[in-house]
Amino acid sequence: MQKPLIVFVGAVYPSQYSLLCSYLRSTGMADSWFMTTPGHKANHEKNCDHLLSFQPDGKIVGPQSYYYSSKVERSARICRGVLKALQDFEKAQGRPIDLVVAHSLWGAPNWLYGEIEAAVVSYIEFPSYLAHGWDPQYPPDASQRLGDRNMEMLHFHQVLCSDLTIVPSAYARSLFPALLQDRIAVQFEGFDIKPPLPPPAPSGASTAKPFTIAFSARDLSSSKGFETYMRLVDRLVREGHAENTRFLAIGDAEAVTYGYEQQWVERRYKGQVKSFRDHLLKTYPAAQVVEFPGRLPYDEFAEMLGSVDLFLYPLRYGVANWGLMEILARGGCVIASNWGFVPELVQHDVNGLLIPDNDDAWIAAIRLMRADTARRARYSAAAQETGQRYHISKVAPRYMALFERAMTQKRAPLV
Repeated sequence: MQKPLIVFVGAVYPSQYSLLCSYLRSTGMADSWFMTTPGHKANHEKNCDHLLSFQPDGKIVGPQSYYYSSKVERSARICRGVLKALQDFEKAQGRPIDLVVAHSLWGAPNWLYGEIEAAVVSYIEFPSYLAHGWDPQYPPDASQRLGDRNMEMLHFHQVLCSDLTIVPSAYARSLFPALLQDRIAVQFEGFDIKPPLPPPAPSGASTAKPFTIAFSARDLSSSKGFETYMRLVDRLVREGHAENTRFLAIGDAEAVTYGYEQQWVERRYKGQVKSFRDHLLKTYPAAQVVEFPGRLPYDEFAEMLGSVDLFLYPLRYGVANWGLMEILARGGCVIASNWGFVPELVQHDVNGLLIPDNDDAWIAAIRLMRADTARRARYSAAAQETGQRYHISKVAPRYMALFERAMTQKRAPLV
């Protein structure tokens, strides 16, 4: 039986599904390829023998010609190039593509429907920023809210026209209208996270090693819970619960976020304060004890995670987080928010502790976990097991089952 010919599409490489693409190919589960922009192909093809390229029809980074329809215009520029590249690839292969798996915005499948015979799967993180949520303290402008509707329009169209849509969490699916949810499957990404480093030595009054409490995320943003972390640190220090304690905030203070706090900072301080982090340091002065290693090379990042005794993950908004999986797979002990997508990965009192949005509850939980070495060890072991369940070798067959479902839907659409 001939292996299915699958092309993953995304303007950024590596990205979602690049590991899956390589794994399906290396194991013989599929004849899989990854199509990206010429620059990314040139940068990575020496280490990857299955990269293809598409040429966008114009600039796709930065502002488009009209602000309010920028996502529609960018998607058109991407998909026009993708459609031609897919058609050319089919001619070169001498056989039709069976399945295209496209990132909803950076793979933009909107013009593929009816133009190619392949089944189409769209990967969407969330339908819109409005549905995703933002901190009301740092709201978007009216123009941002209105422009966001076009992103929502693109995504709803993709759900209606794709043979299947995949989102990373059940919470992400819940953000779509109920009428569309039956067309959406939930599957979190697969990973190949290396075994955890040896755990740090137990902390206590008899050792010089400080007890390390960390926050870790790609961006130090309100939606990831960074403000909550800084507020909790400020309170721990002021109330005398920070003796022999090291506080770490791992992440990029200037990374692009899913919220609007940076523009709020720029407008309030008129350039006198550089980032949201710096604003929080002014707001919570006792949190000046927090160390900020910044964006780290992966090996250094992994080593730093291994030095942490307790991670705080006070998520405000989000549909999935690959950084949280990195922490769990490495045996991190986590206190996390009990809402959003987090309970899909963290089970209360099994592989972590889930806490409501209440500072008193968080402070009590931090003090409890610091004193309970055995519980931290139990959570750590269970967290590693969680990570193993999401190893690429376990997740790839689930994706293939979803892809078979999409190809079957293309061949014989359900009424």
